[in-house]
Formats: sequence, structure tokens, C-alpha cells
Amino acid sequence: MRYDLVIFDNDGVLVDSEPISNRLLAGYLTELGHPTSYEDSLRDYMGGAMHRVHDLVLERTGRRLPEDFDGVFHGRVFAAFERELEPVPGAVGVLEKLAADGVAYCVASSGSHERIRVGHRKAGLDRWFDDGRIFSSQDVGRGKPAPDLFLHAAGRMGVAPERCAVIEDSPLGVQAAVAAGMDVYGFTAMTPAAKLAGATRLFADMGELADLLAG
Repeated sequence: MRYDLVIFDNDGVLVDSEPISNRLLAGYLTELGHPTSYEDSLRDYMGGAMHRVHDLVLERTGRRLPEDFDGVFHGRVFAAFERELEPVPGAVGVLEKLAADGVAYCVASSGSHERIRVGHRKAGLDRWFDDGRIFSSQDVGRGKPAPDLFLHAAGRMGVAPERCAVIEDSPLGVQAAVAAGMDVYGFTAMTPAAKLAGATRLFADMGELADLLAG
């Protein structure tokens, strides 16, 4: 393995949550008078922290979202997770390989700590991630595309940025990893390859990742 630390994004990389959360986000914004399609949500918000939703709506409409927006949205998302959420195919195999080879790994997600933990529990990934391996945009001042979260995760894990590989599926996440000075592997299962063009490598099957990282 040519890296000392593998940093995973969470939504869409470890847990197959992006279709669920973006469908619900588009629906809720539309309910509130901000017409948003599923495709709009993927384009504008995928990979970003919740403050990005608030910021873009305010910028575009001059109106603030309700104070309880995050709580209502997450309530809907968590309920849907309980019904529908699964791990990304191949993710467990990658984690097993990293653990067997003694390679450090962690997750650095724009989602809240609660969202990460709920998703991992439902998808059966919680046994792979103790508290010391979970980092959220809640832990830093600026979320992706700023590099802060990835740099924070690497610092807490004691690894220099140039020795880290980031696994991302969103343009915002790729931008953040590049800004952090890390190699980034762009997962194209849901995102067109052209939108992840800044990545070090692109791949479409999570089952391929362990070999790519070792290459």
C-alpha cells in the first residue's frame, strides 16, 4: 500500500445514501416554495454540508429556510435510512482488506456525526468505525470544498497530507482533497467522470479500489 491513511467520504462512498437524501431534500425544498428537482439537488448540494443548502437558498431567493429545517429534514432522512439504506456494494470488502493489511483508515463526511452513525448502524458498517475514525464537518469551521475537514482528519490520525488517499464521489469533495494536497480517487458510480476530472484516478466499481490503492 502506497498510502499511510485512506480517508473515505461517507454518503455515496460507504453508504448508498445519496439517492435517498437528495430525493428527500428536493422534495422538502419544493414543499417550502423553492422548486428543486432530484437532479438539481445532486448538482447543487451533493457532498456539501447543510449550511450550503441554507446559503444557496438565501443567495438565490433572499429568503431564509425555517429554523427547524435541519431537524425536519434529518428526521425524514433517518426514517428513510431505516427502511432503505444499504452499504455501497464492495465497501465492506475494501474495509476488510485495509484492516487485514494494517492500513489506517477513517471517514470524513459533510454529514453530522449523528447522520454518520445512524447510517453506519443501519448499513452494518459501525463495527469498522470507532469514535477515533469518524470526522464530520461539524468538527471544523468550513466544510467541503474547503480542505479543512480532510486536513483535520489527517492531523488527528497523525498522517501527513501527502501520505493520504481520499475516496470521494462529489465535485466538492474532490476540490477539498486537492486543496488539502492529497491524492483523491473519484468514484463515478453516481457522478459523471467529467465532474470529477480533478481526481488523481477515477473508478466505477468499489471492488476495484483496494487494488488501485496498492498499485
